Amino acid sequence: MDGVKKCVVGYTGGFQDEVTYQNIADYTEALLVEFDPTVVSYPEILKVWKEQASPYPCKTQYRTALWYLNEEQKEVAEKFLSTMSGAKHVDLEPATQFFMAEEYHQNFIAKQTAGYRR
Repeated sequence: MDGVKKCVVGYTGGFQDEVTYQNIADYTEALLVEFDPTVVSYPEILKVWKEQASPYPCKTQYRTALWYLNEEQKEVAEKFLSTMSGAKHVDLEPATQFFMAEEYHQNFIAKQTAGYRR
């Protein structure tokens, strides 16, 4: 996507000092998206996310969530979620520390010989 500089798979939303896939505990698997707001807007990023999200009731590791960095992002996300089907199953929280996932999780689908793409 134009304007997206980097996407990193990892873990966030928890409170431990260190986290890995083996000790994920209260963290959630997440995608950190670094983007240039002069090229692509936060609402545009959310629209693409919505096309790929499948919110359903679940907690911790596989829950559907959005993390915001500031009050402006929070307000945009709240407005966006108010128009989204299934939004009651999306957690909206302030960003916490982010731990990069192990290398084998990065670009996971592309690494699978029988992987599928949406």
